[in-house]
Amino acid sequence: MTLNKILIANRGAIAARVLRAAQAMGLRTVCVYSEADRGLPYLDQADETYCIGEGAPAASYLNQAALMKALRESAADAVHPGYGFLSENAEFAQAVQDAGACFIGPSPRWLAAMGHKTRARALMAAHGMPMGAASPVLTGTPAEQLRAVEAVGFPVLIKPAGGGGGIGMIPVTDAAALPTALERAASLSARSFGKAELYAEKLVSRPRHIEFQILADRHGAVQHVFERDCSIQRRHQKVIEESPAPGIARDAIDALGLRIAAILAELGYDVIGTVEMLHGDGAFNFLEMNTRLQVEHAVTEMACGIDLVRAQIRLAAGDRLQDVLPRAPAPRGHAIEARVYAEDPVRFFPSPGTLTRFEPPHGEGVRVETGYAAGNAVTPFYDPLLAKVIAHGADRGEAIGRLHAALSGFEIAGVKNNIPFILAVLDSPAFLAGDVHTGLGAEVLARK
Repeated sequence: MTLNKILIANRGAIAARVLRAAQAMGLRTVCVYSEADRGLPYLDQADETYCIGEGAPAASYLNQAALMKALRESAADAVHPGYGFLSENAEFAQAVQDAGACFIGPSPRWLAAMGHKTRARALMAAHGMPMGAASPVLTGTPAEQLRAVEAVGFPVLIKPAGGGGGIGMIPVTDAAALPTALERAASLSARSFGKAELYAEKLVSRPRHIEFQILADRHGAVQHVFERDCSIQRRHQKVIEESPAPGIARDAIDALGLRIAAILAELGYDVIGTVEMLHGDGAFNFLEMNTRLQVEHAVTEMACGIDLVRAQIRLAAGDRLQDVLPRAPAPRGHAIEARVYAEDPVRFFPSPGTLTRFEPPHGEGVRVETGYAAGNAVTPFYDPLLAKVIAHGADRGEAIGRLHAALSGFEIAGVKNNIPFILAVLDSPAFLAGDVHTGLGAEVLARK
């Protein structure tokens, strides 16, 4: 399939990133925007723009009718969904295909199969993916739900079956706390994902969160593009990501990457995805699969010297993996990313406002992805991500040093930001030693 014009069904940093990749490929671009995003700087760089509704996501970036109208009016022949919003919505992907356009992501059947966490776990387990203890969807009476959770064994993590991004995840240490946790998690899940289904997963003490980037064509070939360590989190949401993962034997990582690629090839998976694993007690266990480009994709790009967005576009259009990646990717040096949010750096509450000063850093080995400029408003409608700052170095120490210097020079005024928290993590002896785990961010905050 030959593509000529891409509609970017997203906003902010990822819209700007896809726009840049598409234009580098000689493709025409269409950007959509909500009324709240009317002044964002990347819109001026697109060939065409369409307003798709008011600020609330349900009225704009989640409004399938408005997006399909923009697709028809622009005569775009492809849609890139970015991440979040409708990027993993099988119904939207099918609608794009039914309209005769290319959905730049996995086939709708894979969005549906992997979008429900417990069904995805069952599918991957049946093909030999290592699994930790977890329940099916929690249904029935409170007593039946308790029995299902006790079969997993306290402590557990209650999670939405149809969501992600750390939303609605609540740790539970004993039976007495379960009813309240289920009620709260169900409410958060219903509000965020439109589904209240929950399941319980064994809560591992001080685990590592390791994910594997996957590229695949529509002809049966699958390649893993190494791993990212996403263990530094706040509220179960990633803040710092790096590659390679520190302190884990390279042969174990490589063997798991090959095993994951083989499983997905056997399944017939296509285009792009990320397999998320939990590493604890010396073992890797499957968490979930994200059927989209990740927020942290630039870490892999800088570590391996490839353009994942361009690869995703070509694979979705039907190109063969051997043509997209003529040589097997190989890591070079070390890459690390920090997510800069408009939020209180201690309590992590969003901090909307107008960016009266916004001067991203520059420097050797430093890359910044953002959708904002000085004068733009950070509204309460969307995730408060301001920018991603990525640094590359010959080794982990150099990469951390470059990231630290870049963040220290990032000038932001008008909203609060989490850079003080990130710098505290980067300065912590445990992080510098590579002794990372999903609770390290909270430990650093507690010591401040």
